[in-house]
Amino acid sequence: MKAVANPHRAKPKLVAEAPYPSIAAHRVAALLEHCPAAAETPLLDAASLATQAGISALWVKDERTRMNLGSFKALGAAYVIARHASDLSEMPDATTLRGRTYVTASAGNHGMSVAAGARVFGANAVIYIAETVPESFAIRLRDQGADVVREGADYAASMAAAAAAADANGWTLLSDSAWAGYTELPHILMEGYLQMAAEAVEQCPTVPTHIVLQAGVGGLATAVAAYARKVWGNAPTIIVVEPDAAPALQASIEAGKCVTTTGLDSIMGRLDCKEPSIIALNGLARDADWFVTMSDAAVSAMLPAMAQADLATTPSGGAGVAMVLTEQARAAVGIGADARVLCFLSEVAD
Repeated sequence: MKAVANPHRAKPKLVAEAPYPSIAAHRVAALLEHCPAAAETPLLDAASLATQAGISALWVKDERTRMNLGSFKALGAAYVIARHASDLSEMPDATTLRGRTYVTASAGNHGMSVAAGARVFGANAVIYIAETVPESFAIRLRDQGADVVREGADYAASMAAAAAAADANGWTLLSDSAWAGYTELPHILMEGYLQMAAEAVEQCPTVPTHIVLQAGVGGLATAVAAYARKVWGNAPTIIVVEPDAAPALQASIEAGKCVTTTGLDSIMGRLDCKEPSIIALNGLARDADWFVTMSDAAVSAMLPAMAQADLATTPSGGAGVAMVLTEQARAAVGIGADARVLCFLSEVAD
């Protein structure tokens, strides 16, 4: 476990060519009004885990049922595709985007969001997955109507293949990360995540003292952090949690620039991202207070207690809650007995 205080808090951008994240939650809410699957997800009072951690309150925003897709990422790529459809028609339907193809790489739930959004509006979806991705996930993608292509030994290789396919075929590359020269669509995608942040703000019985956010490339964390700062100002301490095998945001904060990390694969597979989104890096450098890494063993040790509290999830989905349950981590970032902590359970158990 390693905790790094953020020296860039409220200072200028780390990546000048990339924007800050959006805080326009009203745009997301207005579009979701037309989606019959877009029900609010619950904020759970995890009182038993708060007692275990010796804190005043632990609130968990439960994204496992989001839009029947099993994770918060239902709000991302599908939102981008819905925006494209609504730009073309006041009443978009299953024919609006006919003939358009969206392509991406995915090791998890982002691909499901691309596939579901494309299906609803009549577009095609092509999802590249690495050799290591389970066939069960490929089946889920095909059930959403996507074409699935296996290519590459890891996520980075499959993303390179997806980008090459987009260039070769005139398809729309829809990644959930942002890099130099590619920021427009991921900026819209992260805007979609504001919906869960806005719901959590309305659901919290009082202002949390701490917000703990797990991160891969950083989309969830930066959207929630940006909106929390808009509504609650400096009141909450915001903590970003990553696998120690993929400390891309923490390392970038320490370096003062976007860096690529290396390391072994983590069981927190959907957080196992070696390079951050440059939009997320800008937002979290401005808004987050701490960057904490957790080992696979430390997170795994807390999953049974979470399941016992009806919060069963994957290591990726529960990394933030696991940090709160870890005494050493709490002490490092100042989570004490009076703390009221907000976390996000980001995906359903496998």
